[in-house]
Amino acid sequence: MDALTINPSLSRHKLPPKLHPTTTLPPFSRHFHLNFRPPYRPTTLTITTTLAATVENPTQFSEYNEEETYGEVKRIIGSRALEDNTGMEYLIEWEDDHAPTWVPGSLIAGDVVAEYESPFWMAVKKGDDGKLKEILDLDDGRDVDAVDPDGRTALLFVAGLGSEACVRLLVEAGADVNHRDNGGGLTALHMAAGYVRPGVAKLLTEYGADPLAGDDRGRTPLDLAREVLNSTPKGNPVQFARRLGLESVIKILEGAIFEFAEVEEILEKRGKGTNVEYLVKWKDGEDNEWVKAGLIGEDLVKDFEDGLEYAVAECVMGRRDGEDGKNEYLVKWSDIEEATWEPEENVDPELIKTFESSGSQEVRVDTGTTSSNANA
Repeated sequence: MDALTINPSLSRHKLPPKLHPTTTLPPFSRHFHLNFRPPYRPTTLTITTTLAATVENPTQFSEYNEEETYGEVKRIIGSRALEDNTGMEYLIEWEDDHAPTWVPGSLIAGDVVAEYESPFWMAVKKGDDGKLKEILDLDDGRDVDAVDPDGRTALLFVAGLGSEACVRLLVEAGADVNHRDNGGGLTALHMAAGYVRPGVAKLLTEYGADPLAGDDRGRTPLDLAREVLNSTPKGNPVQFARRLGLESVIKILEGAIFEFAEVEEILEKRGKGTNVEYLVKWKDGEDNEWVKAGLIGEDLVKDFEDGLEYAVAECVMGRRDGEDGKNEYLVKWSDIEEATWEPEENVDPELIKTFESSGSQEVRVDTGTTSSNANA
């Protein structure tokens, strides 16, 4: 019979509960560039006259009121991103006796905002962890998830730059590891994948970044890394390091998404081309799952495609020398009454190990007869 045991070396990845792989979408092509204004020296500290929407404020602060008269700005003592991440608002301390007021950034003179924001964003742009730490240590009410006009936070930038030190500083200061920008729904993990930053990708997953977070087109960071790898030329020495880096990113992301488990049996197939998936039965008894072909052992897929049947082995009962001089093992099956002799490559190595170490019986074949001898 064509019975096969499952070899752990042929097993691949298994999704943990409630996590499911996504499909690959069109290639990643977004590149970001920061345009910074030079730091400004404050001149007249005023608020412009156009009113923009404000959000709810703590009771100890007041909301900006276009009908109220305010004095000069003394300084910015806090910041926060708008709920839709389209801009910022700042907590203003006034020269007069007004309570501190949350004011949309669009209403504040550019030089005032620049004095507060430029040192922070310049440190981010340069990946200067020393300067960034100095600013964060000021504890000046700054929103560590401050956004640029495209809704990108500092964490997205330093992830793309590959600064692991800056990533640590920002995350430990409370940065949202799963923040999505407004220009495509990219997260910091997407940036690390797209810009080939394996160290940052590993660090972000350790900090809890979601490896299955999709962008606006549904692409996960893993999808993105694979797309970039597929578009990176092979055989080009200049691209060799890049391909190695991408393969490292992919391995890290796969490790974050999938846990290793043994496939007991492939049950069904669906899809075509790169979208082929197989319904697998797991050896540990977890629910059957549809898994992409590339995540299953090639030998298991080939056996399924060739129409070979599967059976579940309970134990090894004996050993003998096969016709080609290789070991064969007598296997007892859970769903078949009769034990059968199988070549070593078809038998679970763990079952063989248990058999060999248990002082079990070795069956030898001599001139057509079978005898049992104690196995030392």
